[in-house]
This record gives sequence, C-alpha cells and structure tokens, in this order.
Amino acid sequence: MKSPDTAPPGNRAARRPSDFTTITTWWRGLGGDGFLVLPPPKRDRYTQSDGHEDAAELLAVRGLGPASFAYWHWQSHERAFDRSGALTGELLLHWGGHHVAVAVGLGEGPAGFRIVDGGSQGAFRLDRITHRDEAGLPDPVDPDGVRQFLHALDEPVDRSSTSFRYRSLSSAEAEWLHDRLRDPLDPTAATRFAVSLERRDELTPDETERLLRAWRVEYEERLGEWGAWRELLHALLRHGHEEAWETAAGLGPRASDVLCQVPSERGLAMVRAFALDGDCGSVRGWLALHRSLHEPDAIRAAVALAAELTASSAPETSWRGLYDALIGDVTADWRQETGADHQAGRSYAALAAVRFATDERLPHPMRVLAARVARDQVDLVREEALGSGRSVLVGIDTAEALAAADRYEAARDGLLSGTGPDLAAYEGTLGRVWHRYRTLTDADVRWLRERVADPETGLQGLGFCLELLLAHGLATEADVEALVPRRLKDLTKTYRTTYTEWRHPLVTSTCLALDLDHPAAGKLVAWWSGARPVWKDKLRLLTHLGAPDEAKAAELWEFVVSGGHDVGQLMTWVLVRARLDGEHPLFVADRLLGTPGIREHVLHRVLIGVADPQQPLWHYAVDPRSRSWWQRALEVAEHPGLSPEARAIGLRTAREHFLIRHPDQLSPTPTEAERAEALAWIDRHTDGSV
Repeated sequence: MKSPDTAPPGNRAARRPSDFTTITTWWRGLGGDGFLVLPPPKRDRYTQSDGHEDAAELLAVRGLGPASFAYWHWQSHERAFDRSGALTGELLLHWGGHHVAVAVGLGEGPAGFRIVDGGSQGAFRLDRITHRDEAGLPDPVDPDGVRQFLHALDEPVDRSSTSFRYRSLSSAEAEWLHDRLRDPLDPTAATRFAVSLERRDELTPDETERLLRAWRVEYEERLGEWGAWRELLHALLRHGHEEAWETAAGLGPRASDVLCQVPSERGLAMVRAFALDGDCGSVRGWLALHRSLHEPDAIRAAVALAAELTASSAPETSWRGLYDALIGDVTADWRQETGADHQAGRSYAALAAVRFATDERLPHPMRVLAARVARDQVDLVREEALGSGRSVLVGIDTAEALAAADRYEAARDGLLSGTGPDLAAYEGTLGRVWHRYRTLTDADVRWLRERVADPETGLQGLGFCLELLLAHGLATEADVEALVPRRLKDLTKTYRTTYTEWRHPLVTSTCLALDLDHPAAGKLVAWWSGARPVWKDKLRLLTHLGAPDEAKAAELWEFVVSGGHDVGQLMTWVLVRARLDGEHPLFVADRLLGTPGIREHVLHRVLIGVADPQQPLWHYAVDPRSRSWWQRALEVAEHPGLSPEARAIGLRTAREHFLIRHPDQLSPTPTEAERAEALAWIDRHTDGSV
C-alpha cells in the first residue's frame, strides 16, 4: 500500500480536508476590530490560565492595547479531535474581554458546523451540524448525531441532590436505545446506550444479564475500566441478580456510591468495611446507608459512625469524609424541608459548620474540622442573621444564629491551635488559605515542621509546608535531614505546580540546603545538572535562589531575556537580585518596567507576587480568585516608594479581581461588608491619585 506521501497528486487533491483543517482555516480568518484569536494550541497551552497568558503575550508582541480574544487549549483539543483530525466531541472555545465582542467575532462557525454560546461565564461550543427525524432521533450510523442525542439525554434536569435526576424518555427514544442493545452485543459500543437507560432504571433483566456476560469477557481483569460499570452494577442490585455482590466485591470501594443507591444490610456491611479500611470516599455512602436503614437523624447517625472510627483508630482522612458527609446531609435535609435553593443551602451549610464546632454531641475531631470551615464562614453567618427582612435562612432564629457565632468565636482558638488544612486536598483549596500564613504563630511552625517530618506527607503537602518555613526564614537543618536522603526518591518525582503558590519541594529543599551550606547541597545540585529526568530542566534555575551569587543571577537573566517559557525564573531573578543588593524586591521589579526583552505580563505578575518577600506568590499568573493576590495588589497600588507605572499595575490588578468583578465565584463567599470595602477602595483610587 502506498503511503499518503506517495499517493498520486490527483488522489491527494480529491481527498477531503480533515475537520481540524476546516476549522483551523476558518479560525485563521477571524479577528479584527478589537477581537483577536490565538493560534491553535500546542501542549504548553494546557489550561485556561495558559491561554490568558498567551493572549497577554501576543497582545504585547503586537503592541496592541486591551482586546477581546478567543482560543482553545490542549485539553480541549485532545477531547475534541482524534489523531486523524476528525471532530469527535465539542470543541470548547474559551475567551477573554467582552462577551458580546467575542460572540460577534466568532459568528456562526465554519460551514457544516455550529457554535453554541455558553453565556458570559461559560465557553463557546463548536460542533458539527447534524439532523434528526420527526421523532427527534438521529440516524444510528451517524456518530456525531448519536453523540449529540445522548449528550442531550444525559443532561440532568435536577443537580440539587447527590443522585442527579434525568428527564423521562419518550416511547420512541426508549425503543431506539433498546434497539442498540440487541445481539450481537459489544460492551464498548453499548456503553452510552446502557448508561442512558439505567439512569432511568430502564435496563431490562435480559439486557442486564447479557451486558454482564459481555462485560466479564471483554474486561476480565479490569472491570472498572468499562464506562458503564456503575449503571450495570445498579441494574444488578435493582434486579436482585445473584452475581451483584460478587461484582461489587470485585470492584472494591469504588462501588460504594452505587451500593448506597439500592440500600440493603449487605450493602451497608460492605461499604462500612471499605470505610473502616481507610477509604475516605466510602464514608459518605456509609452514612447514607446507615441513615436509610437504621437512624434517619443525620447527627445521631454521624455520632454512631464516629464511635466506630474512634474504635478502629481511623486516619484523619476518614474523619474529614464523615464531616463532609454530615454537612452535606444536614444541608440537603434542610433544603428538602424548606424548598430552599442552592444559594440558601450554602448559607445554611455555613451556619451548620459554626454550630457543629461547639456541638458537644460530636467528637473532638469533627468539631475541629467544623472549626476550620467556620473560620471563613462566621462573618457570613452574622451578616445573614442580621439581614433584616432578606435572610435566606428560612425558619432560623436570628438570636440563636448569633449565639452560635458567639460560642464559636469563644472556642475557636482552642480548637484550631496546632492544626492545619488538608494537605492532600485539591491544590486550589490549599491556595485559598495561603493568605492566612503571612505571619506564623509558634503553633503554626510546630505543625508545619511536623508535616515536613511526616513520611506520609505527599509532594503537594511538602511543597506547601516547606515553602512557608523557608520564606519566613524558619526552615532548619532538621527539615533538610527529614527530606534528604530519606525521601529523595519521592522528591525526584514530577509534580505540576500550575495553580499553586509553592514550588516543587525539591526546588525548595535545594534552596534550603544551599543557604545552610548543608552537606546534601552538592548531591542535590549534581542531580539538577544531570540529563534525566527531563521534567526538571525547566525548574533547575529556580534553585538559584539558594545561596545566590552574581554567576547565578547572570544565568537567570540570560534565560529571562531569551523568550523561554517562564515558570518562575523572572520571579527568582528578582528575589536573587534583591538579596544580593540588600533591597526590597518590589524596587527591583519596578526598575524592570519597560525593559526590552522582558514579557510585560510576566513582569506585572512578579511585581504583585513579591510585595511580601517573606511570602512571595509563585503562581505563574495572577490569580483573580485569591485573597492573597487581592491583598498584594492593594499594597502595590498604595506603595509610596514605587513609580506611578508600578502603582497603576497594582490598581489594574485590583480592578480585575473577582472580589470586584465576580464575587459569586470567590470561595469563601465574601461578606457584603468585605465587598463594600473593596468597592470603596476602588472608588477612592479612580480619581487619578494612583
């Protein structure tokens, strides 16, 4: 067979262009009148943050002012296109600037495709135009029509409960789906049809039996890899199939969520065993099943489970699972009783956290967890309780809510002393508490050191804790000894720090060892200089902040002006230069403004990030959802020693923060007082004084 490159020219000319070619040809023809489209992505534009950074860079290179723009990133690209360039799913088009300008700039899409506007807070969605018959059904041989049809069927009509609700099927739709499950049965091809049916409890006993057999043949030692295993297990349990329990046991803890949808004593025993064996995710199902079968009251049920956790010496992750399950259950119960909406539910969950922190019925570990959450919620509870005539907390006595807040504040310090956040949580959750650590108490320092010394602390947690200790000048030789060489094998693993304020823990460890002239420093520097692994190459220069000298500063500067992708190198150079020259890094960054070869948007991020050199913000882009970035932006805008240009950058960053633009997207939710204070600050600084 001839390769495509050796095919006759006529054949090549007759070949239809791929979807990717058609879309990119249309895409490159867009733009103009204050609207910019970024080139199709490569792998280094992996997230929306990368896209916004690329847009800022492109605008700067072209010498353009603020403009609306659109792009897609690599994650969206991989989901939408196969290797041949065929569109196999929606292509999400992200954007920045003014929504209306982007919508007009994108238009209707290329021929044969359509664009759906996701609204002012969502992405635009590009997909192929397909056709349906009079009953609204696609041609079964049209993969795009089938995909779009099933996507519409699987859109929940109610997301308010743990188990989503879906609209009922018409008789024609149900028949169409059942027809797809006729013999011969291919479990992979049948996946989407089985899911849509069982989400409505409509898999028949015969279909369930045949799917089970085909599943076990096709996925024999990897049952959990099939996309419809949850729905099939649900059908097996619902039909009382004799092999349901063997199947659940084979799937292990991941089966917990399905087992609690079909309550039984046997299912309770299985989920309880998973939870007591250390699986945090099974705790929610354990509480749900215990409530369904034994104790409807959420608090009494949680207390019963807590006693078992205590008796089994369960890890802290199990306690977190139980606390989260309890908060979720009491909030869902209240919403069901009152008909309250999601926003009201958030307010009620805040009040529940404040109450639980001092509820003597709950064991101490759960009250500590409640106290952590309540720290960010108590002001919201007070504000909501005092909101005359507009409180969403239906049926809640104002005096009782205020008394609960008073009890919490009296007990808070005792409950929280020597504790810290869940270091294994989603890194964005950790980032939201970063601003609390600009100053460290003795109890904070003890907790951070204990976590560094704990062999169970993962790379994310080590990065979080060691960064704080080092930046505050409190890291010691003991911290080096705890990590090198005992955990060097772990530390040399790749760890993406895309969204965090802390560096890779091996970067921080190396800086510490160099600063202390520790014997391990030579070994670490040699590792960074080696050829493998490749991932470390882009981070090596960040270690120059340890024991800096002019040679390290020069190497950093060479990279900074080279145009290479910055993952903290400019920030490192500014901090190195400040240490060498004995001045505040803000002044170093300020003097760089307007320097040829320096990416403007990166320098602006660094300027805000170094406002406090005892806790620099290492996120590679300004995070508009972070209280830390808001606070530093204000400090830059008000700094009397900075240039007007630098102070204007601080003001612009503050104006673009979500506290000003999208307060509903901040977590924790800002109080009205916090929001009013922020708006007042903006008003005071828009009269030309900054």
